[in-house]
Amino acid sequence: MKTMQLAIPLAALLGGGALWLAWPQGSSALPVQPATVDVAAGETLYRANCASCHGTRLEGAADWREARSDGTFPPPPHDRTGHTWHHGDALLFDYTKLGGKVMLARGGIAGASGMPGFGTTLSDQQIWDVLAYIKSTWPPRVRAVQTERTKAEAAQGG
Repeated sequence: MKTMQLAIPLAALLGGGALWLAWPQGSSALPVQPATVDVAAGETLYRANCASCHGTRLEGAADWREARSDGTFPPPPHDRTGHTWHHGDALLFDYTKLGGKVMLARGGIAGASGMPGFGTTLSDQQIWDVLAYIKSTWPPRVRAVQTERTKAEAAQGG
């Protein structure tokens, strides 16, 4: 019960970012960004699939840290002001492909998420392209921190 009590406020604080605390570690098959990504294609895909919720400027909803009456959180920003860059590539990929509900359940968190999975809508390459576009908008310091998080994630999962 204490885990649940901690997870929900922490999720509220980070707009779902508590997931990384409960994300299964030690998996041998973490997704890895391919050597080639297409940032321009990623921007087009982002605008078609993500911008209606996360904003055309990646700004997210103004109240993204406050749970709605159904327990879901509004879409967080994907720009430097959000928490997206606090996570490694594999978590970002899986969250995008599988959706929030699946990822929360995988992490043992009984929470609600409005994030749909795009695994049946977008190919793996397209998901990586969208993530590459998002990351391309971050300032160098933020990109560097996120790169380190990806390295740490790979070291724990590999």
